[in-house]
Parts: sequence; structure tokens; C-alpha cells
Amino acid sequence: MAALRVSSALACSSSSSFHSYPSFFTKFQSSPIWSFSISVTPLCSRRAKRMAHSIARDTLGLTHTNQSDAPKISFAAKEIDLVEWKGDILAVGATEKDLARDGNSKFQNPLLQKLDSKLSGLLSEASFEEDFSGKFGQSTILRLPGLGSKRIALVGLGSSTSSTAAYRSLGEAAAAAAKSAQASNIAIALASTDGLSAESKLSSASAITTGAVLGTFEDNRFKSESKKPTLKSLDILGLGTGPEIEKKIKYAADVCAGVILGRELVNAPANVLTPAVLAEEAKKIASTYSDVFSVNILDVEQCKELKMGSYLAVAAASANPAHFIHLSYKPSSGEIKKKIALVGKGLTFDSGGYNIKTGPGCSIELMKFDMGGAAAVLGAAKALGQIKPAGVEVHFIVAACENMISGTGMRPGDIITASNGKTIEVNNTDAEGRLTLADALVYACNQGVEKIVDLATLTGACVVALGPSIAGIFTPSDDLAKEVVAASEVSGEKLWRLPMEDSYWDSMKSGVADMVNTGGRQGGAITAALFLKQFVDEKVQWMHIDLAGPVWSDKKKNATGFGVSTLVEWVLKNSTI
Repeated sequence: MAALRVSSALACSSSSSFHSYPSFFTKFQSSPIWSFSISVTPLCSRRAKRMAHSIARDTLGLTHTNQSDAPKISFAAKEIDLVEWKGDILAVGATEKDLARDGNSKFQNPLLQKLDSKLSGLLSEASFEEDFSGKFGQSTILRLPGLGSKRIALVGLGSSTSSTAAYRSLGEAAAAAAKSAQASNIAIALASTDGLSAESKLSSASAITTGAVLGTFEDNRFKSESKKPTLKSLDILGLGTGPEIEKKIKYAADVCAGVILGRELVNAPANVLTPAVLAEEAKKIASTYSDVFSVNILDVEQCKELKMGSYLAVAAASANPAHFIHLSYKPSSGEIKKKIALVGKGLTFDSGGYNIKTGPGCSIELMKFDMGGAAAVLGAAKALGQIKPAGVEVHFIVAACENMISGTGMRPGDIITASNGKTIEVNNTDAEGRLTLADALVYACNQGVEKIVDLATLTGACVVALGPSIAGIFTPSDDLAKEVVAASEVSGEKLWRLPMEDSYWDSMKSGVADMVNTGGRQGGAITAALFLKQFVDEKVQWMHIDLAGPVWSDKKKNATGFGVSTLVEWVLKNSTI
């Protein structure tokens, strides 16, 4: 069986502290400026077979991941005159205010005036003809003689430049322009930095970097033919130079490495990404960052010893056995001030079980993304392995399995027992994610952590309530809600707190067990969160994030990597760096 193989490197010649990768990872040479690289290659067949499930067979459909050349982008922060910059594309982010014109239809913005003057008025004329007004999402690429750059791209930032989304879209638009023009080197600048504090400039550089990296990345592992990325270098102009901005650029690239891993894990089909392969990804993180990570993978027998009846009931029907993943991060030195856990739902495929997913809108063909929570958790682990925050111990926990149908499978009406002794009457086998999370949450609490955040593609009800772009969050703790929301505001990922209405628990009561696993149609996302609460120690601060909507982009037909950036930010808020 072919397996995912992802490696990333960020190197600077002035530092010797970066991690040295094992020989089986793709190696990259250091360069005098920041560089970020991603590679995807299949594992050797012998090792891949060990990663497969206990039934010896080739991957269903004989599908193997293709080897792909890694896009490698070198970033540099510079302070130079835009008209003097030489390269393929100069991308300028402009707000609607920046595009204001005088009575002669000329720019009033000083930087645009200077560029327009160098181009003998062609920039204002061409942008006017293209009806470019600086609205968010607008972009136009012009090939005009007279500058050091071959092309100039104008990218609309909307009414203001205060949002992470605006700067990230600038990076994405520049990357898209580079793809279209087959450009190898580009520069990005803002038409105006008035009103931006030093910290805001650093944050904008970070968001631009994120947009450029993720905009360049394409997951082509399962395509027979694909174009190689051409972008090699990107200069960020006018936002400062020196160690602080270099640190921000490095941080953004580290987080992108985790987001890309998250995307690849979700994109991988269930015939390639089995529970065993997901466990191998955790092992790979532990071996790559062995100075701060250790890993323990529990098999079915070990889970039985821990009385994980709820989790194992879900896994019982599949030919691919369950793998319970526990990845631990501990700084190599210094005192541990906080112990926290990230728990991700890890259903590598969800058929619905005997309550099989049928009918329009059931999206059974997309149920490979039912491990989106696990992908976010492992993506965050990869990023944190590169960042190495101090003072915080983090436990990454995934109860990986498949929800299938067979004679050994869980049936509607069965009563199962979780590892904390609570009994559950299964009234819907398609409400399986919460059953796996139940034992995962009990396990997390037993690690002595103070805070837990779990992430899951848990309910369609949350998508109905919040749509495809916003994740719902549930927590009894106002303090934890403030922490995670603050982290999401930095990352640019959208969260919305929903109530945990205790009176709704009445619909979750069983006549023969402690509870049923699903209530009625109304308030389904809330009752799911109330169910999970039954498996969390009252002394532990806990939050549930339902990311069923934003885990996948229907427009791009691709995974988003949602959750990784917010988790990394939240962990850093609990660290001492």
C-alpha cells in the first residue's frame, strides 16, 4: 500500500538550531534567506505493507501516491524602491481608498502616483479600463513597459487593510498570478502603510507569506499529470527588515507546513489513508522531531484493556483495525507550566454503519474528510515540532478507525460501555464520531491535563446553522472561549460560540442505559456537545469545535486545513515564548 509522505524544511544559514531530518526525508540545502519547501513522495512498498491493515492485500484500486517535486519558495523582506525592483511580477495590494482619483482620473496615492509616472500614465489608464477599484477579491495583471518588473499586478484589499484575510488574499493572488505567468520571482508591497504599527506590519508580512505558500501549493499526488510550480522567490517590500520580520516569516512557513499536512491527510482517499497509515503519520512526526516528541500507538487489545468499548464498537465492522494515537510534545528543556490536550476525530471513512448514509446531500463520497479533526491535530503537531514552544506539554490524541458495515458491526439498539463506565444506547450508528471521542476524551483527562480542545466533523446541524465557512465552538468555560477565539482572530479562521443548553439533555436520555447517542433533529450540534461533556472531568477546561463546514471547500473540491493555524496559536498562548 502506498502511503503519504510529507516533509518540510525551513532553513537559514545564520542558524544552526534547526532540525536535521532523517535520511529517509527529502533534504534541502540551506540558503542565505528564509526558504520553505514541501515534498510528497510514496513510501517504499515494503514499509507501506507494514503500514497497511492486517489483511495482506494491495491498495483497493491499485492506487499509489505519485512522487511530486517540492515547491521551494525563498522569502526575503526588503526596503527598496518599487520602481527599481527587478523580477517577473510586482504585486501591489491596494484598498478602495488607495484607488481614489483626482479630476483627471489620476491616482492620489503617492506610491501609485510614482509607479504611474514611471509608466507614463499607463497604470492609471489601464486600471481604469479594467474597472479596478480596489474591492476585496479584485485583481488584474498588466504587462506594461517601463519598470524593472515584467508585469505589475493590482490586488484589491477592500475598504481597509486591517484584516488577516485581506493580506492573506494578497499573497494568494500573487501566487495565482505567478502560476498563470509561469513566474519564478515576484515581489509584494502595499500601496499604503499609513496607520500600520510596527506589529501590524509584522502580522501583515506573516499573512502575506501564508497566502503565498498555500496559494502555490497544489495536491497533485493522485493526478497522472501535473504542472510543476515555478515560483522560487518572493520579496516582501516596504514592511521592514531584520530579525523580527524574518521570525514572523519563518513562523508563517512553519504553520503552513502543518496546514499542508492537514490538507493532504483529508484529501487522501480512504483506500489509501487507513487508520494504520494515519498512525504512521503520527510516528513520522515523532521521528522527525524526536527531540520534543514521543508517540504511543495502542492496538485493539490495548484499547480493550483500557475498556474503550465506545470507540471499539464503532471500529468493529471494519477490516482495517483501530489504531489509537497518542503523540506527546515536551520541550527538551525548561519547566513545564501548562499541560494541555488536542483531541481529533479520526474516522478515515464513515459509511454511517447500519444507519447508512443515503439520499441526496448525504455526501457519503466525501466521508474521507471525517478525519478532519485528526488532520488538524496532526498538522498542528507538525508545525509545533518546528516552532518548539517552551513551557507547555501537549498531548495529541486521535481514536482512528472506520465506521463500516459487516456481521461484526455495531447495530442500532446496541448498548455499549465507555471507558469511564457510562453506558450508551446506540440509536443511530451514523452518530459514531462522538462515540470515538468519548473514550478519547476520557483518555485525555487521564493524562493530567488542565485544558482540552477537541475538533470534529461532528454534525450536519452545525453546517446548517453556520454555513460552510464558520466552525461552531462549545464550552462551559468563558476563559477558554476567550483564549481560543483570540487565537482564531490571529489565524483568520472563523469561529462562533454556540450555547450548551442543559435542558436539551432530556432528548438524550435512555430508558435502558445512561444515555442515547443522538437526540432529535432540533439542536443537533448542541446535543452532540452535551454528549461529549459527559466524558470530560469537571476539573478540566474543555472546548468542542465542530468544523464540519469549513474542513472542505466545495468550490475548490479540496481540503482547507482548517483548524491547524488556530490550534498552533492557542498552544503558543499557553507557552512561555
